[in-house]
Amino acid sequence: MSGDLRHPDRDPNRREFVAQKQEPFGAILSCIDSRVPPELLFDTGLGDLYVMRTGGEAVGPVVTGSVEYGPMTSGTPLVVVLGHQRCGAVAAAYKSIRDGKPLPGNLDAIARALRPAYEQAVREGGSDPVEAMARAQVELTAADLRSNQDLAPLVAKGALAVVGAYYSLDTGKVEVLAGAPTKP
Repeated sequence: MSGDLRHPDRDPNRREFVAQKQEPFGAILSCIDSRVPPELLFDTGLGDLYVMRTGGEAVGPVVTGSVEYGPMTSGTPLVVVLGHQRCGAVAAAYKSIRDGKPLPGNLDAIARALRPAYEQAVREGGSDPVEAMARAQVELTAADLRSNQDLAPLVAKGALAVVGAYYSLDTGKVEVLAGAPTKP
C-alpha cells in the first residue's frame, strides 16, 4: 500500500531453490481482473503463493479442488478469497441477473455462480448494490470454503485460516472482511 516494495524471492537463486519442491505460505482465490494480481499486490515471489483466479471469484469443483490442494497436500496454513472494488465480472453478473438477460457464452456460468451474492446484496440493500454484491461474494465463498468437508477439519484444529478480503483499487488497501484468525 505504501509503495515500499521488496520484490522478494524473484531471482534465479529462488527459482533454483523451489524448482524441486514448493511450500507456499498461502493460497489466494482472486478475480481475473488485470488490476488485481495477488503476487504483485502482496509483493511475493516464486514459490510463495498458490493463486487461483476466476471471474468474480466464482467457484466450482475444479476451482475448489485447486484451493484445497495447498492445505491438503502441503499444509498451507492460509487461504484468502480476495475480491476488489469495481469488479467488472460482478457488475456484469449483477446487471444480467437484475435484468433477466443471460450473458453470452460461458460468461453466464459466472453470473449463475454469483447469484447467491446477488440475492444477499438485494436483501441487504444499500447505496451501491454492485459493491455490496462483490463483498457478499467474498464472504459467501470464504464461508463455503471454511465449511467445506475437507477444509473444515483443518480450520477447526487451527491449522488453516480461510479469510475473506477486499482490495481497494483507489488506495491499495486490503480490508479483511471475515475469517481473520484469532490470536491464541
